[in-house]
Amino acid sequence: MPSSYNVRARARERNSVLSRPEFMSLNHQPVRSNSGGGGGGGGGSAGGGPSESRGSARRQGQVKHQTSQPSEEPIDSGSKDKREPGKMPEEDCMQLNPSFKGIAINSLLAIDICLSKRMGVCAYTSSPWGGCRSMVALLALTGHGITWIIGTIVCLTRSNTLAGQEVLVNLLLALLLDVMTVAGVQRLVKRRGPWEMTPGFLDCVAMDIYSFPAAHASRAAMVSKFLLSHLVLAVPLRILLVLWAFLVGMSRVLLGRHHLTDMVCGFALGLLHFSLMESVWLSSSTCQTLISISTLSWSPFF
Repeated sequence: MPSSYNVRARARERNSVLSRPEFMSLNHQPVRSNSGGGGGGGGGSAGGGPSESRGSARRQGQVKHQTSQPSEEPIDSGSKDKREPGKMPEEDCMQLNPSFKGIAINSLLAIDICLSKRMGVCAYTSSPWGGCRSMVALLALTGHGITWIIGTIVCLTRSNTLAGQEVLVNLLLALLLDVMTVAGVQRLVKRRGPWEMTPGFLDCVAMDIYSFPAAHASRAAMVSKFLLSHLVLAVPLRILLVLWAFLVGMSRVLLGRHHLTDMVCGFALGLLHFSLMESVWLSSSTCQTLISISTLSWSPFF
């Protein structure tokens, strides 16, 4: 008589799903034979049944194993494809869920671009204020770097006082500093204007090609602060000078050349240039030496 342990083992094997022939390839175990406890006397038919089931199970397992081998490579490739894009959600999460600082900066830039495009009413002749484009362009020309540099040189050649020459030489150096600094920052940032426009000839000469910061706003702020500090002007003229600086900066926004933030940063940069020039102010004797060197004459102007 078979022991109760063997009976329970056979029952577990029969009830186990992985012991069935169709799941043998998944189990990766050899087919277990149901060892009969009895002898071999009329066991010819009984012994043949399990052997046939074992043979068929082995054949089915081999066939399934052979058929599963060619499919292993695409499965691995598919798993690799699944693993490779597995890195993307982290990048997407970083892009879709930026920090508060990134959200604030992007929102301000979007508002800046939208307002700047709406304020570019003189960008083209077909714009809402296209008829005023020539007047606005003329106002912007009064704050151009080439205009102020040539005008300062002409006034310097006609000046007969040492005090006037001192102020004009320092103004000329401030203008050159402003042009070079703004051109360097623009080359570094390379921000385009709200409307894609080709720079004019004077803009290319003054190296005012990109949008940030606004060169006209920087120059207007620096010149107005310079003249207010070193010239004695009446109150109406002082108000007009400040108004002129503001309108020159706004004219470039109306023409679609600069953003609002470009104009604001230009004003701040112009005031910084003025403070820097005041800290390195050249004395009258130094200015006379520079004038003598520039005119190839070692005698000062009188």
